[in-house]
Amino acid sequence: MIVVNIDEVMPDAKQHVSLKTLFSERDLEGANARFGVVTIPPKTRIPLSGTGAHEEDEYSIVVKGAMIAGVGDMEYRLSAGDASLIPAGEAHWAYNDGEENCEIVWVLVRR
Repeated sequence: MIVVNIDEVMPDAKQHVSLKTLFSERDLEGANARFGVVTIPPKTRIPLSGTGAHEEDEYSIVVKGAMIAGVGDMEYRLSAGDASLIPAGEAHWAYNDGEENCEIVWVLVRR
């Protein structure tokens, strides 16, 4: 078993959000997933412009706050308790339009 305290994990190098990878392939030989949390402050968009995509499927659940997420021409309103799945390669973005932090737990899984 590997245990980490979320408050002791340093955020990845992203100045506008707090993105923490808690576990990844480096922690377990043969693993094909990364697991972490992201905190999106109010009135913050990720990425700052355009869209982002990755080689893994992204599973996430909003645990606090709310946001708008976009994929292609579609926009979705997500709030605490909502989960999403973004297939590998699908361009997407998120914007916290609220007044409180939006906290998300995510898992990226390589097929």
